[in-house]
Amino acid sequence: MSLLRTNKVPIGTTARTGEKCPESGIWKVIGTPSTTAPIAKSNTMPPYANKAVTWKLTQYA
Repeated sequence: MSLLRTNKVPIGTTARTGEKCPESGIWKVIGTPSTTAPIAKSNTMPPYANKAVTWKLTQYA
């Protein structure tokens, strides 16, 4: 029997540039152009292409 960790935020959670990352994992920029980046929990969400963007969690680290 495996136990689910309930302290993780759900896949699909979003965070804006400048906010603290709520969960370590692979994050993708919403919009075009897009990119993915591994970002660790508590790090500041970075800009992309010198712009503030919204990031979406796509997979856990």
